[in-house]
Amino acid sequence: MLLTGETSTNKLIILFVFDKMESALSERTIVDMCTSSNNWMGYMDCVNVIHKLIDDGFIYIVNSDSGEDEDALYTITPDGRESLANFYINIPKSVREEISIFVKKNSARYRNRQECRSDYYQNIDGTFTVSLKILAPVQPMLELKFVVPDKKTAKTIYKKWEEKAADLYSVIYESLCD
Repeated sequence: MLLTGETSTNKLIILFVFDKMESALSERTIVDMCTSSNNWMGYMDCVNVIHKLIDDGFIYIVNSDSGEDEDALYTITPDGRESLANFYINIPKSVREEISIFVKKNSARYRNRQECRSDYYQNIDGTFTVSLKILAPVQPMLELKFVVPDKKTAKTIYKKWEEKAADLYSVIYESLCD
């Protein structure tokens, strides 16, 4: 159900997503959940509503000192929860049910996706540097950089990071703490 221009309903939908996810979310995650993965609202409506919710004091940035906007995580404020509690009935029941089912099935995947970041770039000498991070709401839990000989290796590491990050973190932690 695509809701276009219904600002108050779209605000409630995003607040409802925060409530169901029970964690801080990046803008990329919110937009993907509400537009690409589902048809709850249009892309531009979603981006505009996120910024209106910040301006209205219904969501706020948890890690404002991260330095990178793409790493910013947002969460719902007490005023946002109160507004949702008072007006959630204005969200069509079918959309509420769809959001609840979607979050139940996909919350772990979305949390993992927003916590695990990877990137790679070419160095002056022709090698590639792969940057890997596991993010937490306040500060990064782990940051690694690898210099690899070619783009193929860099791409392979880049693509596998999200899937392997938790296991690698456990191995490193246990190795260093034992």
